[in-house]
Amino acid sequence: MTRLRSALEQYLNMRQGLGYKYEHQARRLADFVSFMERHKAATITTKLAVAWATLPADRHASWTLRLTDVRGFARHLANINPETEVPPVGILPPLKRAKPYVYSEVEIDALLTAALALPPANGLRRWTYYYLFGLIAVTGIRLSEAIGLCRDGADLDEGVLTIRQSKFGKSRLVPLHATTCAALRSYAQRREAHLGSDCGSHFFVAERGGRLLHQYVHRAFWRLSREIGLRCAGDRTGPRVHDFRHRFAIRTLFGWHREGFDVEQRLPMLSTYLGHACVRDTYRYLSACPELMEAAARRPDQRWEAKP
Repeated sequence: MTRLRSALEQYLNMRQGLGYKYEHQARRLADFVSFMERHKAATITTKLAVAWATLPADRHASWTLRLTDVRGFARHLANINPETEVPPVGILPPLKRAKPYVYSEVEIDALLTAALALPPANGLRRWTYYYLFGLIAVTGIRLSEAIGLCRDGADLDEGVLTIRQSKFGKSRLVPLHATTCAALRSYAQRREAHLGSDCGSHFFVAERGGRLLHQYVHRAFWRLSREIGLRCAGDRTGPRVHDFRHRFAIRTLFGWHREGFDVEQRLPMLSTYLGHACVRDTYRYLSACPELMEAAARRPDQRWEAKP
């Protein structure tokens, strides 16, 4: 084991010991160390860090994220090896957040209908994706939370999901509507009829009872998106699974506005429900929707005009 790889293990142990999951970062940094080893380099330099971060050449969106990972590792190493160069901030184009796509009711219905046509015709797969995407759409939970949901975390009698150790290591309770509970009961019955005692501990499972994997869920979603016209063949961008969450947040804010509530005052409630670490992360839903910002801007004028 090289000194750099040993230092990476220590760094990851430290970060994870502080409560960070650091799973994706760990994979990227392991790849970076392999890159350094291939170049027979024992000390991080800005030139090598940028050379690795800008791979592959056609993935501009990930460059800044990759360099950010190296920057954190380099800062740690600089305390041990003063010759370590810490890549400065701003030398690569900033990471741009994808603009949220707000699905229409028609699009969601089409997507769920298409899911029911997934092969095999007598399998569980089509029902799994039908109920999985439906749950995310009506609750706004993250994909990782939905596929990580355990069977004992779905209390369908009380109408509550227990989301454990989600992003930022937080856990929370998510209330369910009665119709959502009925739908999830239907899936549970199909799952148990299909798998019997081979059901695992997770609520949503793959065809043979194993845990759903992110990459396969995304592939199924891309396939369905192309079938209903949300994406064209070969598109690398377009509506995402995560946009169900955006839609839920924006529709909630719109609903509050229509009912006359102070939207900004209620943002902390939505932030808690969504499991955000900071209300600032929720506020971007307000700013990302021009129609909602315009509606919010009209409210002070309407209150002023209402005064005698």
